[in-house]
Amino acid sequence: MEQVVRGGPAGLCGTAAARLVDLDRPVVLAVLNVTPDSFSDGGLWAREDDAVLHGLALVAAGADAVDVGGESTRPGAARVPEHEELRRVVPVVRRLAADGVPVSIDTTRAAVAAAALAAGAVVVNDVSGGTADPGMARVVAEAGCPFVVMHSRGESADMDRHAGYGDVVTDVVDELRRRVDVLVGGGVRPDRLVLDPGIGFAKTASDNWSLLGGLERLDALGLPLLVGVSRKRFLGALLAAPDGTPRDVEHREDASHAVAALLAAHGVWGVRAHTARPTADAVRVGAAWRRARGAVTEQDRSS
Repeated sequence: MEQVVRGGPAGLCGTAAARLVDLDRPVVLAVLNVTPDSFSDGGLWAREDDAVLHGLALVAAGADAVDVGGESTRPGAARVPEHEELRRVVPVVRRLAADGVPVSIDTTRAAVAAAALAAGAVVVNDVSGGTADPGMARVVAEAGCPFVVMHSRGESADMDRHAGYGDVVTDVVDELRRRVDVLVGGGVRPDRLVLDPGIGFAKTASDNWSLLGGLERLDALGLPLLVGVSRKRFLGALLAAPDGTPRDVEHREDASHAVAALLAAHGVWGVRAHTARPTADAVRVGAAWRRARGAVTEQDRSS
């Protein structure tokens, strides 16, 4: 996967993806939900023109790519028909790609991924890790595009029932390793895989913090990591009022940016976020911190 992070075969599913390589800090993958029911921005960008303008604004504000999703994956969300997901995402992907925006398609359906790639998307981001649709491996293998494989259990409607682990980091590492083996066996190039621990997906707040604290063990899988924490419930719980009321979604941004900086300091490949400029600032700070620590360590070794 080093080729995805530091260059590699020309194109990477399109020249627009060149913005995702040779960066000195994590990729900022900005969320663009063209849905009526996503947990933090449902309905805001459901109209095609509004979605396209928002996507362009995200890139202008510092996002490196835009992650377009047409089906909510919030806990408890019901599935939408495939034709509706296609109607929502394909025109938006096509217009953003035509404007040179690197687009990721956030879907668990192979047909939607294929249509989005044909419309100009350059990355597939599947919250099921390729388990929801057995045709997904073939689509991404044939496209040769980067494929974000997220850890999750169950579907959105019932994922919370599956949040039971022995040691959550060990279990997530093992389950992701098995997914990688299946996908590579299905023809997906290992240097096109990015792993996502699935913060908030079939995870308790405690599980989420354990995963963030155990990223080194995920690093041992040898593949780049994309991590999404933006506005999620565990941050609302952390910032709860004295009476226990969780912080509302709109006021979790500062915490989201703080975690983005820490993720960059750790050295993740990318962060998924709802805001562009403050997240881009945060990852630059974290990446600079990481470089400075590396320089100090090197000086210590040579002294």
